[in-house]
Amino acid sequence: MYTLAHLSDIHLGGLGIPQPGALFSKRILGLLSWHLRRKAVHRGAVLAALVADLHRSHPDHTAITGDLVNISLPEEFRRAAAWLAALGRPADVSVIPGNHDAYVAIPWDRSLALWDSYMSGDSPESAADGGDAGTHFPYLRRRGPLALIGLSTAVPMPPHMAAGRLGAAQLQRLEALLAATKAAGVCRTVLIHHPPTSSRAYRHKQLLDGEAFSEVLARQGAELVLHGHTHMSGLSYLKTPEGRAPVVGVPSASARPTRSRDHSRYHLYRIAPAGQGWRIEVEVRGLAPSLDRFQGETGFSLSIPG
Repeated sequence: MYTLAHLSDIHLGGLGIPQPGALFSKRILGLLSWHLRRKAVHRGAVLAALVADLHRSHPDHTAITGDLVNISLPEEFRRAAAWLAALGRPADVSVIPGNHDAYVAIPWDRSLALWDSYMSGDSPESAADGGDAGTHFPYLRRRGPLALIGLSTAVPMPPHMAAGRLGAAQLQRLEALLAATKAAGVCRTVLIHHPPTSSRAYRHKQLLDGEAFSEVLARQGAELVLHGHTHMSGLSYLKTPEGRAPVVGVPSASARPTRSRDHSRYHLYRIAPAGQGWRIEVEVRGLAPSLDRFQGETGFSLSIPG
């Protein structure tokens, strides 16, 4: 079996008081939210305990589905780059951005470019050329039996909006990648920050072109879709030509228990061929009541038709 770890919504702490010039934007609202509410939820000690448990689990590869930072300050991107370097080699860790990683518009070379080695495909043909988020995604990485396809839904939004968008060009490239990898007999695993099955009642937080994404999967198929964003565990399904693809979400990797969101968890997917399809055993590892370690909480199996 090939083991893939999935975590999301890192929300690295240590956010101090930025220079006044950096706050003439949506950032001032995010800074207030961090210090008044989110700082008490996202704890560095929780994240450190998760990373320690992850290293003991020795997955073959790790996928991180966005929101490494909070209000897109240049210093946050530098600190996140150092955190990624301590987590693992770029060849062993795949990253996509989330809405907090595009909280405001910021030059590529001062932001996501610092994580480029964790978001690059295996060949120049796997992603469009260019030096910005709009042309960098999707990327394709082949790891063991997997074809990892990394998308970006991260675009700056107005205040009080946490929605995401793929855009027509990225959706077109996604369709081409899914079609090209279908005949290879690999487990096509799509990494996306916003869940594509969001309710219209939460338009200010949802994937705005989720319906178009679902239509691509209905035409080309995929075996697994992994997301974050909601800070909740979740399992839903999208229609594919072979049947349906599981869409699985994890909570924030740094979250202590609260009343409204799940505590920190990450998943280990143990993936093996089964006939013409795939058998995936999912181990859910979560924060223990002592808040200083992780433990196995539950598990479930996914049967993916071929």
